[in-house]
Amino acid sequence: MEKIYDLIIIGAGPAGLSAALYAGRAQMDVLVIEKAEAGGQITSTSEVVNYPGIEEISGVELGHKMKKQASSFGAQFTKAEVLDMDLTGDIKKLITDAGEFKSLSIIIATGANPRKLGFPGEKEFTGRGVAYCATCDGEFFTGLEVFVIGAGYAAAEEAIFLTKFAKKVTIIAREPDFTCAKSIAEKVLKNPKIEVQFNSEILEATGEEKLERAKFRNNVTKTIWEFKPEENESFGIFVFIGYEPQSKIFKDKVQMDKYGYIMTNEDLETNVKDVYAVGDIRPKKLRQVVTAVADGALASTVLEKIIEEKRERLGLKVHKIHEEKSKEEEVKENINSQKFLSEDLRSQLREIFKKFVSPVKLVAILDEYKELSGDIKNLLLELDELSEKITVSLYKKGENISLEKNIDAQDYPTIAILDSNDNYRGVKFTGLPSGHELNSFILAMYNIAGPGQAISEELLKEIETIDKPIKLKIAVSLSCSLCPEVVVGAQRIATLNKNVQAEMVEIFAFPGIREQYKIMSVPAIIINDKEISFGKKSMDEIIKLIKKNV
Repeated sequence: MEKIYDLIIIGAGPAGLSAALYAGRAQMDVLVIEKAEAGGQITSTSEVVNYPGIEEISGVELGHKMKKQASSFGAQFTKAEVLDMDLTGDIKKLITDAGEFKSLSIIIATGANPRKLGFPGEKEFTGRGVAYCATCDGEFFTGLEVFVIGAGYAAAEEAIFLTKFAKKVTIIAREPDFTCAKSIAEKVLKNPKIEVQFNSEILEATGEEKLERAKFRNNVTKTIWEFKPEENESFGIFVFIGYEPQSKIFKDKVQMDKYGYIMTNEDLETNVKDVYAVGDIRPKKLRQVVTAVADGALASTVLEKIIEEKRERLGLKVHKIHEEKSKEEEVKENINSQKFLSEDLRSQLREIFKKFVSPVKLVAILDEYKELSGDIKNLLLELDELSEKITVSLYKKGENISLEKNIDAQDYPTIAILDSNDNYRGVKFTGLPSGHELNSFILAMYNIAGPGQAISEELLKEIETIDKPIKLKIAVSLSCSLCPEVVVGAQRIATLNKNVQAEMVEIFAFPGIREQYKIMSVPAIIINDKEISFGKKSMDEIIKLIKKNV
């Protein structure tokens, strides 16, 4: 009998994770579909200090804890992108790049992404000084001056975070005052490293390979002034001016307002029966984690009774999902707490590795980066313990010249993934694939072992037409929530076309690479060691980028 979930949640930000937690706790059979990393926009926030009961926590950690808690109540997660859907009828259908899923109800929790301002130079210098994520890119501006554009909560909060790196932060706000809570505004105004220019806006940013000048205007005095950094220095411009809803795929499926936000009633149900919308995807006066999780909790609570009655009406079997952990399982988790991989993660990986059609071989070239090389060794050996379908070979630099030549290893610790016939399939990781990138690494193994991620016929045909050698370097930060989608897309293309190689580079571990390509933002795709493109990209956008540079 085909699988029909009680609830599918699209999006794993705070709203989606809260919905998953409440649905799982109510014994609903729930699946969360997320194309990137769990946590959503909150993972790009350096610290959260206004969530009740938690004095201070990083956005990444909060997202991780929310996902873990939802998982503990039986919520299931899959990484996939929704391509199309049929929301009519009792059984809702979602078509994704990982296959088709069916459910009795849907919660849309796709959130919103940062808006671009559109000033001259913004597009040209994105990744060369213009940025949108302080957590991802703040470290690039250590010892430099930084401008923050915006007057809301995000601008104020991220300006404070950027003082950890920048020697000075200047806030440029069109408004005559901050639009966030007074407590945050006062904290900004008291910070000796922050200057605030109200009633002002940026006019343009210019330079050669990096930002060299920026012009600003005070809209009250009409004064125009220019900033130029000290000789041989650059500077940064971080834009925090709000968000735009990620709702394009739902156009003509559910009712939206003129801005693209999904309309709901007081129970968060859309105009389509049993389809709900929660969090930043819907119109609301306050966009904070606390309002997002409230939405998720309410939607799942409303659905609990509806789903129970719907299953009974349709004659579908009722699922019992959650089971309490035994004392034995808790002791086992404590024993494994000192390992690189938690017991919870090890259990998940064992199940993934069981699906491998063929074995894979992980080969690592290690060198004088002793601490990093040691971490890589420990990670690989732990993976080796989890499945007979994984073998690991470790070499010192210069110990296996033919292998180094085959995988084009440089002077940095590198991991390459070989198939069951010891063939290099064009995917390697320079650095340690931890943090957000561990999932990308595991997914690369799955794609090489088979069966691999599902991919549309249209995309497959586009990939197959790449007929010239292409080397992709994807510069990432392990704290960057935008990077995994780019890495996963690039490496999937490489596994399907022998002309393409995809290498993930942990950019902060290797400042020489960062300087070589003058990278000041992640994710960054370097094509054939020449052209560079910045920002999050889907697989089809990466294909277009490749063809543009062939």
